[in-house]
Amino acid sequence: MTFTDILWLLILLQFFIPVIQKRIIEARRAAAIRTLESKTGSRVITMIHRQETLSFLGIPLVRYIDIEDSERVLRAIRLTAEDVPIQMVLHTPGGLVLAAEQIAEALARRTAKVQVIVPHYAMSGGTLIALAADEILMDPNAVLGPVDPQLGGGQGAYPAASVLKALETPNPNRSDETLILGDVARKAIEQVLATVRGLLGKHLPDDKAEAVARTLSEGRWTHDFPIDARFAKSMGLPVVEGVPDEVYQLMELYPQSGQRRPGVEFIPIPYRAPEPPARRGERP
Repeated sequence: MTFTDILWLLILLQFFIPVIQKRIIEARRAAAIRTLESKTGSRVITMIHRQETLSFLGIPLVRYIDIEDSERVLRAIRLTAEDVPIQMVLHTPGGLVLAAEQIAEALARRTAKVQVIVPHYAMSGGTLIALAADEILMDPNAVLGPVDPQLGGGQGAYPAASVLKALETPNPNRSDETLILGDVARKAIEQVLATVRGLLGKHLPDDKAEAVARTLSEGRWTHDFPIDARFAKSMGLPVVEGVPDEVYQLMELYPQSGQRRPGVEFIPIPYRAPEPPARRGERP
């Protein structure tokens, strides 16, 4: 074999090895999902948006809940008999309100138990989906977030509540565009409020559902305000602290891109506190 043959072989391996690795990890994910389904007797659906896993020319691409996600989740729900429970693993910063509402409403209409599992975070639209569940399993350090609507996109997004707050200050020189934005902001808050109220009405009395819906949608906090498991329970949400080990194992199968050096490193084995030294005269 000549040097040129070896060079071409190495080039081909550079193309095929990532494809093989991807197939292997996809097979491991499917096996992990099957294991969790066998343990619980449920249909398991995952929505895991690892923002650091996708990149183009070294530039990270951000993942959010979009219409493609809602189409796939709705298809999974259609393929699940009404008497089969659903477990949904959520790891997302949020995304398109329309897509999140479609998923939430579809889950809320289920007759069998719906359980949402949040190992790390489910913000904004992710929280909206979680509110449709009969039970929300959360890691003690995991968080949900407010669902107040944001107008615009990217760096130019404005909280709808802040737009309305700004319009309370008299200013005769406001443009028509600003007034139109205020009208859209008011409608957006009312729409999200109605959706959240309907989802919570499945588990809470009407007055409590109304109060919690307003708290989450009115813009009381910034949009990235963390709502941990204890706070969520104090609000009346059906939260249970604790996530199955199988879910953590599944999350390990969504690694960050190898093109970027991880910012956090540790030895991935359990550490236990050392045994106290034996007292004199006692058996070790």
